[in-house]
Amino acid sequence: MNLQNLTSLAKSASLEAGRAILSIYHSFDLGVAYKKDDSPLTKADLLAHEVIIKHLQETGLPILSEEGADIPYETRRHWYYYWLVDPLDGTKEFIKKNGEFTVNIALIHNQQAILGVVYAPVLDCLYWGNTEDGAWKQEGNQAPIQLKNSDSEEVNTIVASRSHLSPETEEFIAQYSDAETISMGSSLKFMLVAENKAQLYPRFAPTMEWDTAAAQAIAEASGRQVLTYPDLEPMKYNREEMRNGWFLVK
Repeated sequence: MNLQNLTSLAKSASLEAGRAILSIYHSFDLGVAYKKDDSPLTKADLLAHEVIIKHLQETGLPILSEEGADIPYETRRHWYYYWLVDPLDGTKEFIKKNGEFTVNIALIHNQQAILGVVYAPVLDCLYWGNTEDGAWKQEGNQAPIQLKNSDSEEVNTIVASRSHLSPETEEFIAQYSDAETISMGSSLKFMLVAENKAQLYPRFAPTMEWDTAAAQAIAEASGRQVLTYPDLEPMKYNREEMRNGWFLVK
């Protein structure tokens, strides 16, 4: 696998999907509906899904997207490489129009997220990373900057979910009485840790594999860890149950 070429493809897909999302974001009708689990779905989710699939299917690799996730485990478990996509992560933030939503595209190999692209359309901020080239951030047309882990163990800032802050998360944060806590939507929470703008992101509430894979790849490429909690094991993908357990980004 040529990770550089695949990363470029995923970046192009995310940027085009971002433009499609913004066309809905700035329109009068977001087309909000609700799935069986009461999670919201908009026109933008579906349009971004179509755009990304168009790009990624060129690779011939299997694709698992949130908007096409009804693929049986008996089929998925034989996938050695595959794309894992959340066309619009942070749909609640999209509906609130606070700009804190992203396009997430990951490449999974042998249950590990080895490549990730996260694009925040409103912020025009693109993050990417893979196991060969490290992690990068680009704002607009500015030159990309590489994201590198700080050697400091000090926890000054903790980032938490804006829409899913559980009592268990609040109890964990209380251990760090001197740390500032900031709230953020979507996979941007991972990006704050990758940029060392925060040192911890505890998530003790449900997420799905497509919510975390791209951001995990970037965080790990920057030198961070994404660990299941409380056993602190690396978080893996293509499990039979695609709902993630608790995890910690550090």
